[in-house]
Amino acid sequence: MHNQIATLPLNEQMKIFVTGASGYIGGSIATTLVAAGHEVIGLCRSANKAVLLKQRSIEPVLGTLRDEQILFQAVRSADAVINAADADDPFVVEVLLQALKGSGKKLIHTSGSSIVGDRAAGERSNRIFHEDIPRPIRFEKIGRVAIDTQVIESVVWGIHSVVMCPCLIYGDGTGLHTQSIQIPWMIAVAKKHQVARYIGRGENIWSTVHIEDIVSAYMLALEKAPAGSFFFLENGESSFKEIAQTIQHELGFEGTAQSWTVEEAIQEWGQEGTHFAFGSNSRIRSEKAKSLLGWTPKHSSVVDWLKKSSNL
Repeated sequence: MHNQIATLPLNEQMKIFVTGASGYIGGSIATTLVAAGHEVIGLCRSANKAVLLKQRSIEPVLGTLRDEQILFQAVRSADAVINAADADDPFVVEVLLQALKGSGKKLIHTSGSSIVGDRAAGERSNRIFHEDIPRPIRFEKIGRVAIDTQVIESVVWGIHSVVMCPCLIYGDGTGLHTQSIQIPWMIAVAKKHQVARYIGRGENIWSTVHIEDIVSAYMLALEKAPAGSFFFLENGESSFKEIAQTIQHELGFEGTAQSWTVEEAIQEWGQEGTHFAFGSNSRIRSEKAKSLLGWTPKHSSVVDWLKKSSNL
């Protein structure tokens, strides 16, 4: 990751506003931007988190995603904006777009690859998606896709808009919140029930990507992503049964990971989590980020990472 940080010329230091600065993705990006010499202002909800952000040389902006005037002013004061707070919140995105209209400034918006998810209930799909081919869209994901589209099309408003679309993210973050979602949830469930779980046959596959590689992609996008561009971010993939079996083994539990029905999984993970985070396929490829941005991810196996992780 250090090579990617160095690619940003020191004479192009910027003031960057990050939503989700106390979160997993946004926090990891914010701390890396600071290390690269940029001035970072970050939205946070509590005074306690504001103190912790300051300790990391991130200037806190106290407020929530509902404080439109605070958001508007923070965006206006920045040279670039990274939205890493909520991929499904159209109201926040609209405020960011209105504040950036006609500025030519860069907006990097964070989506997520469940936009190509299916309701597979643990069955494998061989469909693999690239950025520039038509994609089927589940109606549950229409809102997120509409936000992505609006951000991309805001180039006509004079905004240098970019959408980054990562998949299952793993690894230790460098911000206040160090844990991702899917893998920690699976580990928590395994500890609670003393057995790791997957849905149905567990043959459904997600592409995966390490948080360090995500951060390096954002750094490169800040420097060189074309206006109106959309990037999938992945490096490797795994079935959920393989992930669950690895968690089972690394936790030292007897036997093998076990299957859950969709109904059982919903009781623990809810409908969104069951159908799209754990039961679906989400297989993407990121040749575009590699060719256009020069992105060279370093981590390729979530299973290898689990075997070396100290978080289990």
